[in-house]
Amino acid sequence: MSDNKNDEVLDDLLNEIGEDESHQPLEEAAALLEEAANSKYHSDIDDDPNPDAPQEFDLDASEDEDYDDHPVRRSDPRRRKRKRKKKKRYRSRVPGILILVTLILSVSICLSLVIIAFGKDIMGIGKNDSTHLMVIPEGSSTDEIAAMLEEEGIIRSPECFKLFSRLRKSDEQYIAGEHFVRPNMAYEAIIDELTSIHEEEQETVEITFPEGINIYEAANILEENQICSASEFIFYFNSGGYGFKFEDKLPTDTTLKLNRMEGYVFPDTYFFYTNMEPEQVCQKIYLNFDSKMTDDRYQKMEQLGLTLDQLITLASIVQKEAATTDTMTMVASVFWNRLRNPEVFPLLQSDPTSNYANDVIRPHMDVYDKTIIDAYDTYVGPGLPPGAICNPGIEAIDAVLADVKSNYFYFIANIFTGKTEFSESLEEHEAYQEEIASEEDEYIASSKAAEAEAAAASEEANNAD
Repeated sequence: MSDNKNDEVLDDLLNEIGEDESHQPLEEAAALLEEAANSKYHSDIDDDPNPDAPQEFDLDASEDEDYDDHPVRRSDPRRRKRKRKKKKRYRSRVPGILILVTLILSVSICLSLVIIAFGKDIMGIGKNDSTHLMVIPEGSSTDEIAAMLEEEGIIRSPECFKLFSRLRKSDEQYIAGEHFVRPNMAYEAIIDELTSIHEEEQETVEITFPEGINIYEAANILEENQICSASEFIFYFNSGGYGFKFEDKLPTDTTLKLNRMEGYVFPDTYFFYTNMEPEQVCQKIYLNFDSKMTDDRYQKMEQLGLTLDQLITLASIVQKEAATTDTMTMVASVFWNRLRNPEVFPLLQSDPTSNYANDVIRPHMDVYDKTIIDAYDTYVGPGLPPGAICNPGIEAIDAVLADVKSNYFYFIANIFTGKTEFSESLEEHEAYQEEIASEEDEYIASSKAAEAEAAAASEEANNAD
C-alpha cells in the first residue's frame, strides 16, 4: 500500500511540472506577439509619411538581431520586420519617342508623295495623250497661260509651271495663236510648243466649207486636199469630247442618228496643214462653232425652248429650203407655225429631209434601218428629225432664233424666178403650185424648142460645108 501511494504522489508532481512547462512558452509567445502588434508594427505605420502607399517588407534578417534566440522568430519564421522604403517613380520616354518617330515618318511620306506628284506632272507621266487646241491671245502673260493650261487639264500646278518658265527664261517668248498640246507632254515640251512657229515646217492649205454641205462632203474636201483621211475625220468628229462649251449642251441619246455631229461642221474658211492629225482638224472646226455660239444666241435659244441640237436641226432645214438668205426668216416662220400647231400640222413635209434620208443616210448604212430613215423623213416622221440634214450657216441659225411671226403655213420656191411664194391656206398654196408647174412646162417646152432650133442650124451648117 505504501508503494502505491508513493507512485501516485510522484505522478501528481510530474503532471504539475509538465503543465507549467507546456503553458509557459505559449503565454510568453502571446505576450510578445501582443507587444509587437501594439508597439513596433503600429509605430512603423504611424511614422510613414504616405500611409496609402503599398508597404514593403524586408525579408532579410537584421545584423544586430538574433532571430534564432527570439521565441517568436523561432515559432513563425514567415514573420519579418516591416521596413519603410521610398519608391522611386520613373516616367517612361517610350510613348514620346514613338509619337516623334510617327510624326517624322508621316511628314516624310507626305513630302515624298508631293514631290512625286509634282515630278510626274512636270514630266507628263501617267497623263492621257489627247490633243488639246489652245488659242493664246495676243499679249498673254505667263500667269494667264498657266491658268489656261490648268483649265484645259494640261497641267496641275500653275505655280510650278510659272517657276519652270522663269527658270527657262521663256516668259517673254510665248507666241499668240493656235497651239496643240497634250497632258502627257513634259513642261519643257509644252513651253517649246507655245514658243514655236510651225508655219514654215508644213504646207498651209486654205479650205472653205460652203453652207448646206453634209459631213461626208466636208470629209471628202479634206481628203482631196491631203489634210487628213475622210473616214478618220468622220470618226473623230463624231467622237468629240474636246472640252468645248457647246459639247455640254449636246444630247446623250443619239440612237436615231447616223452621224452624231452632223450640222456642226461650221461653214467657213479654214487654214489647215497637210497631213494633220484628224483630232487637230476636228478641234479647229469645233473651236469655230463654239466661238459663233455666243451667250446672246444661247439666251435666245433657251427663251424659245429649244435645245442646241433642235436649233441646228431646224436651221439645217431652213438652210436647204430657203432659196436666198433674205427669205430664211419667213421660211423659218412657216416651220415654227407648224411645230406650234401639231394637231393641224403633225408633219413638217420638207422635201430636203426626204432627200437626206434616202440619198445620204441610206447609202452609208452598214445595215439598213427603216426606223432611222422614217425618223429623218418629215413626210413620214412627226416633228423635227432626230438630227441635222446639213451644216447650216450663221444666217440660217439666226433666222430660226429671230422667230418672225406670220400666218403662213406653206411656201414654195419658184426656181425659174428665184422667188418664194408663201401661203396661209392649202388652197392658196395649191394655186401657187399650179402656177409654178405651168411656168415649168413653158420653160421645158421653150428649152426643147431652142435645142431643136440649135440642132437644125448645126445640121444645116454641116450640109452647107
